[in-house]
Formats: sequence, structure tokens, C-alpha cells
Amino acid sequence: MMRFDTSQQMKLGQQMKLSPRMIQSMEVLQMPILALQERIDQELETNIALEINEEEASGPVDSERESDIDSQEMVVGDVSDDSTDDFQRLESMERNYSEAFDNEYSSGSLSASRNAGERDGKMDAMASIRARGERLAEQAIHQWTFAEVSDELAEAGRIILEYLNDDGLLEADLETILEQRGGRAGSVALTAELLEEALAAIHHWVEPAGLAARSIKECLLLQVASLERADQSEEGEPWSDVRLLIEDHLDDMVQNRLPKIVQETDFSMERVREAMNLMHRLDLAPGRSLVSEDVTPILPDVIVEYDEERDEYVAALCDGVIPPLRVSPRYESMSKDRELDQETRDFLGRSVGNAKWIIESINQRKNSVLRVVNVVLSRQRDYFDIGPQHLKPLPMVDVAEQLGIHVATVSRAVADKWVQTPRGIVPLRRFFSGGTATATGDDISWEAIKAQLQEIVEAEDKSHPLSDESIAAALKERGIDIARRTVVKYRQQLGIPPGRLRKQY
Repeated sequence: MMRFDTSQQMKLGQQMKLSPRMIQSMEVLQMPILALQERIDQELETNIALEINEEEASGPVDSERESDIDSQEMVVGDVSDDSTDDFQRLESMERNYSEAFDNEYSSGSLSASRNAGERDGKMDAMASIRARGERLAEQAIHQWTFAEVSDELAEAGRIILEYLNDDGLLEADLETILEQRGGRAGSVALTAELLEEALAAIHHWVEPAGLAARSIKECLLLQVASLERADQSEEGEPWSDVRLLIEDHLDDMVQNRLPKIVQETDFSMERVREAMNLMHRLDLAPGRSLVSEDVTPILPDVIVEYDEERDEYVAALCDGVIPPLRVSPRYESMSKDRELDQETRDFLGRSVGNAKWIIESINQRKNSVLRVVNVVLSRQRDYFDIGPQHLKPLPMVDVAEQLGIHVATVSRAVADKWVQTPRGIVPLRRFFSGGTATATGDDISWEAIKAQLQEIVEAEDKSHPLSDESIAAALKERGIDIARRTVVKYRQQLGIPPGRLRKQY
């Protein structure tokens, strides 16, 4: 017989927990500058005690470069002298405002009263944001509504256009579309013949040419037909050669088997190259021309410049888009006013505490990022002086030990950050990688090996491109001994095709 009973036990143990505000400070540290700007806008909207320091924002700006560099050096000097733990001040803030931090933000009616009668710059900016553009299928269907076709074809064509992918090609063949639709589209009975007729009409009425093609080959041939009609008044355009190569030798062109094409077509190599050059006017993804992709702009968090007088590289934060913040003196004073009711004072106290916390988190972010970048400048001097081929291994653990902080803090400080250097804008994380030793005993990072591999390929004879074994041998001559499979991996990461595809005839 099994017996069940309950008992009480006392156990002594230690647990480490992160408060919500400590987590918030780490999130601020990890944010790129544009995300931080958006976060600050949100905080300004939700916290009445947080405001832009208009006096500091509108202060005199020195236009001379020397004074700008001096101010940068002053910031760097202040940061480098700070050897305390990155979150020590944040912990002190949490102790002082622990009661306020136990609550969430609340905008309340005071937020509305603050903006009453004032023009909100953030709302104006939001009103100026471009509306979301139409999807590719929506634009194609909009064009299709102007086609002079019967109602049955119009309905069948609309169904077909709903299957366009981002490249403008059909995601499903007509048989699949017919099966999925159950043979009907509204009151129209769909048939394979009707869909074929509708697809042909789409190719005639909807632009750009090649849209709604069922394959890459059909897409290219539709564009050839369109360009051939447009260029029919011009002489010497060998579109017939292009059509022949696409219809019968597309795989050979993709695999760069040009001698095979010459042999099977009796074309000269020059004639094949001319036809392939003409193919540059064709688009493998015609739908991309109708829908513009949202490209996230790259804004550097840090600017690195060379100081000739001191013969060293100087780092400065590129935080011009981050407005100077402060705690509203008015609401801070009101939070201590005994004449106000307790509920109002509690609300204002939470708002003031939250405002101080976000300001402190932003300042701590600046401090941490600059300290990490300064270590990079001291350890990666050869990269800035000579080039990426001389990038050295720099584990984050070493940086964390040098700064006296946790390695997770270093990881967050470099995450999604970009650095503007005399050698271009590069991700900060690029400076942190493992590596190996060369034949001379010098350390070299994997990124530097990739840069040298790229350099070897760019200098090769394109009529006799190097094989992966030859690239490994060339690297070994430079003192870098890596296996052929490693060369293949790095070549693929760099987007370099194999030797047979790099060959030029």
C-alpha cells in the first residue's frame, strides 16, 4: 500500500534575480541608435516627468573641427577613467527609487494637459510618414482592372494574380490554382482553358513584362518578346540569339559552360558573349520593380577619427539624433508638494523615478559603448593603419576582463552597433572574433583571413581562376595554413562562386 503525506522543510539558498528596471537598462544598452531614438520618443509620450532639455538642445554649436575633436576627447577621457561596475549606479538608482520602480508607467490625464494647446512635434513627424505601399498583387490587380477583357477572364485573371510571389512569379501552376479554388471563382466556372486564356491576357495587359510567369525561363522569354517589339526599329539587336540561348541553353549559361554552347550552336564565343551581355537588360524578379523594399538605414553609433597630433585614433559617440533629456523641474517639485493628494504625489513620484532611470540607462549606455570601443582602438591599431587583412583576434572575454565587467555586457554593447571609421562604416562586432596563428607566430583573426582570401581571388587571372586548393596554397604562402574545406566555407560566406563559374572566356 502506497502512502502519501505532506511535510514542511526549510532550505537556505541564494538566488540572483534581475529587477524589471535592470532588464530595461540592459535592453537600452543593446539597442542600436535608431531603436533608442524610437524608445525615447515612446518614453516622452508616456512619462510626463521626462522632457527634452531645450536649453542644452539649443545651446551654441562650435563649427570648428578642432573644438569638436577636443570635446570628443574629453568625453573619451571621462569614460576611460571610469573603472566602476557598469551597473553600480543603476543599482543605486533602484535602491533609491525601489518603490516607484515596482509600478508601471502611466500617462494619465496630466500627459494630455501637458500638451494642451501645444503643437506636438512627434505627432507632426508621424503624420509625415509615408503610408504603407500596395502589395505587388494589389498593384497587379489594379492594373488588371483596366484590361479590356470579358467578365469571366477578368475574374479568372484576378484569381491568378493573387498567387504572385515577391519576385512577380506564380507560386502555383494553373492546375493547382484550379484545384484549390474548387473550379469556381464567385459566379464564374473556372476551367484550365479559361485560366490559360486569362494568363495570356495578363502577360499582355499587366506590366512589367515577365510578371505572372510560371518559371524563370518563361519570365525571361516574355521580357525578350517585349524588348524585341520595343527595339524592332533598331538594327543589330540579336534578340533571336538571346531567345535561342534561353530556350535551349539556360542551364549551360548558369553553369558557365560557354564552350559547350559554342559547340552545339555553331556560334562564335564573341557572339555568345554579346547575347549574354544583352541579357543584362532582363530581370529575374520583375515584381521587385513595383514594390520598394523597406531598407533600414545604417546610422553609426560611434565615429572614429585619427588625431595627427597625438598619433592615435579617437572615438566619439554619434548621438546627435538623441535629444538631451532631463526630469521636469515642475513635476519633480509637485511630487514633493504636501498640498497635493497622496494619489497624485505617488503618480508623480513614479514618473520622476522612471524618468531618472531612463536617463541614467542612456548615460550608462554611452559609457559602456565608448569604453568598449576604446579597447578596440588600442587592440586593433593595425586594422585602422593598414587594413582589414591585419585584424587580430579579440575575444569578448578579454575585453570584459580588461574593463572589469561581465562578458554579457560587452556582448550587448556591441550588438547591432556600427562604427564610422576612416576605412568605412563597419559593424562593431566585426572587431570581435577568434583566429589563429600564422607561420611567423603572429595572431590573425578569421575576418582577416577572409579579407586576404578576397584579395587573392580579385587578383587572379579570370581566364584561369584559382581552384579552392590553389587558394589554400596561396594563403599558405602568406603564412596562413587552413584546410581546403575551410577555404570553401569562407568563399561561400563571401559570396564568391567556385572557380568554374568565375572563369571568363
